[in-house]
Amino acid sequence: MRQRVLSRIAGAAFAALMLCAQAQDAVRPEVGKPLQAAQELIKAGKYKDALAKVRDADAISGKTANESYLIERMRIAAASGAGDVETAARSFEAISARVSGADKLRMIESLAGAYYRARDYSKAMQWGQRYFKEGGTSPAIRTLLIQSQYLGGDFAGAARELTTEIQQAEKAGNAPAEDRLKLLVNATLKMNDTNGYVWALERLVTYYPKKEYWVDLLSRLQRKPNFSDRLALDTYRLSLATGSLSAANDYMEMAQLALQAGLPGEARQVVDKGFAAGALGVGAEAERHKRLRDLVAKRVDEDKKAQPEALAQAQQAKEGTALVNLGMNLVFNGDKARGLQLMQQGIAKDKLKRGEDAKLHLGIAQLIVGDNSRAQTTFRSVGGSDGTADLARLWGLFARRKA
Repeated sequence: MRQRVLSRIAGAAFAALMLCAQAQDAVRPEVGKPLQAAQELIKAGKYKDALAKVRDADAISGKTANESYLIERMRIAAASGAGDVETAARSFEAISARVSGADKLRMIESLAGAYYRARDYSKAMQWGQRYFKEGGTSPAIRTLLIQSQYLGGDFAGAARELTTEIQQAEKAGNAPAEDRLKLLVNATLKMNDTNGYVWALERLVTYYPKKEYWVDLLSRLQRKPNFSDRLALDTYRLSLATGSLSAANDYMEMAQLALQAGLPGEARQVVDKGFAAGALGVGAEAERHKRLRDLVAKRVDEDKKAQPEALAQAQQAKEGTALVNLGMNLVFNGDKARGLQLMQQGIAKDKLKRGEDAKLHLGIAQLIVGDNSRAQTTFRSVGGSDGTADLARLWGLFARRKA
């Protein structure tokens, strides 16, 4: 970027000089000659020698305003090439009132880039911000500004710029760039901004649903002070659905939680997936894994025999939790339509021990049967301050991604 920008500024200076050369009375020979020499030296990449020639021109007494203007323009080109950013900046300020449009933006762009390369991030920020105030639109300078803010320790400024850029991309129907989202994650982490961090992570799993992003997001959710242990199975479900469940102990614990919840059909699916993934049935705990598989198979058989009586009791009950649980078990066992119907009947009784949990489970069941649209609607309706609403929101992101 440096050479491209420098060539732009040098080109502008050359053009100005050529215009003056065409107007014989605009530049006196004693000024024009050293400037012409400086021009040739810049072309040859000899920027320090060019600066010396510019100083020769500047030493001429009685300079006109136009001559001074051309001298400063040539000095910007030579100083930028020589890495003398402060000199280039002073020359720009001396003539900025006379420079306009694209020419002015190119000069500001060069100065921002030069300060960035010099690791003077504070001034790189100032010139980057000035570039946009002057009407610049370059994505490269936007990146330079954000990186200058981040590297200069202005994490809040970087986060603001990144958030605006990400929101604009989403508004336009585009996926924000993954590197921008990751930089926002890092900036919010530096600020200990939990809300901003989660906001960025949620967008990462939405647009770039990689395992490591889901692991981070779910881990952070479970560490929230108000997150209830009661939601462990629902969290495992999302972890399994997103491909972020991998440890043998996690498969084992999830299967056991499903059995405790009266969902042997789900426990069987979990164990089968654990064996298929190579997480279960191997290593020092292989026999323990097989014993769990046998126990799950036994509970599945027992559940099938007990279903008629369990259904009759659930339908007679005034409270709908049993119907919701029974319906979810049927969904996991493959009787999806009937299972959903029972869950909806249970919720309709409107006498639930944990109504928000029931809606969360209904959304999960709808997602399992492939009704993503209804699942998203259901997840949006889930409330609660114990982590239920937070978890439902993440399920909603997953459902939207699958839609």
